[in-house]
Amino acid sequence: MKILVTGSAGFICGYVVEELLSHGHSVVGIDNFSKYGKVKKSYDNHPSYKFIEGDAKNLELMKELIADCDQVLAAAAMIGGISYFHEQAYELLAENERILASTFDAAIWANKNHHLKKINVLSSSMVYESATEFPSKEGDQRKCPPPLSTYGFQKLACEYYCQGAYEQYKLPYTIIRPFNCVGIGEKRALCDKQIYSGNVELAMSHVVPDLVQKVVKGQDPLHILGAGNQIRHYTYAGDLALGIRLCIESEKSINEDFNLSTPDSTNVLELAEAIWKKLKPEKPFAYISDKPFLYDVQKRVPSVQKAKDILGFSATTKLDAILDEVIPWIVEQVRIGGI
Repeated sequence: MKILVTGSAGFICGYVVEELLSHGHSVVGIDNFSKYGKVKKSYDNHPSYKFIEGDAKNLELMKELIADCDQVLAAAAMIGGISYFHEQAYELLAENERILASTFDAAIWANKNHHLKKINVLSSSMVYESATEFPSKEGDQRKCPPPLSTYGFQKLACEYYCQGAYEQYKLPYTIIRPFNCVGIGEKRALCDKQIYSGNVELAMSHVVPDLVQKVVKGQDPLHILGAGNQIRHYTYAGDLALGIRLCIESEKSINEDFNLSTPDSTNVLELAEAIWKKLKPEKPFAYISDKPFLYDVQKRVPSVQKAKDILGFSATTKLDAILDEVIPWIVEQVRIGGI
């Protein structure tokens, strides 16, 4: 199968492209390097990978690339941590809509005029930002109040694009919702603004790299946002890549939506202490609670049963193993100034 992947130089797609190539697919990647600048990937010279430096908002270029593809993974987007939702509130909505509209226009055209079979849209767990029932099942995003952040609202709009394109043009789709992806390769974005957490200057506001670098830089006690009781499901990027591949490959995924997540709940304080013990086992853990951001969701717990039942997908990598892989990479990035 030949698959067009937008945002192919991004963090999650770094895992996804490798997963697709290793299972015999051909991949065409497009990215404008707007987030990290030019980056190198392990598969850049893979014979089944073709990369185009370009903008997914360029409809004519998108039509050219998608014309001989079987499927498209719409992953290109502005994305960041919690502070990003405040600093880029308008751009997260406007720019991501522009990217998505161009991708859907190209997909609708290719489905009608060529042999594109399906669009796969990378949504987000943030569609459940205002959820009140847990675990949140597929479909609950239509029952709970809409997201409060512009990022969460735009991701919900992604899912309505799928609905509209299918109702009007019969474009098949799969909606994919990753939960709190953790892995290596996520670096400081070019547009990130520096903020302080205690005495440490940050630039990402993604919880794992931020906590690691604060410990590495000697912050003691450790500063965390709020009381630390915010519940998340930290999911390994390699597991997510497997789930995304299954969404692309499976006929059973057509016109369906899936939560892709570990079943394990962890609160921020538990995460912080786990990171601390791996980096400073000789010192007692201590922390200070800072004022949280407005859109710091207190509880996000997904139901993972649908993906297991239909796709046979389970995220099996435990948080301890994830941290053992990711912490050394972050430590090195701190040393060389990569984050």
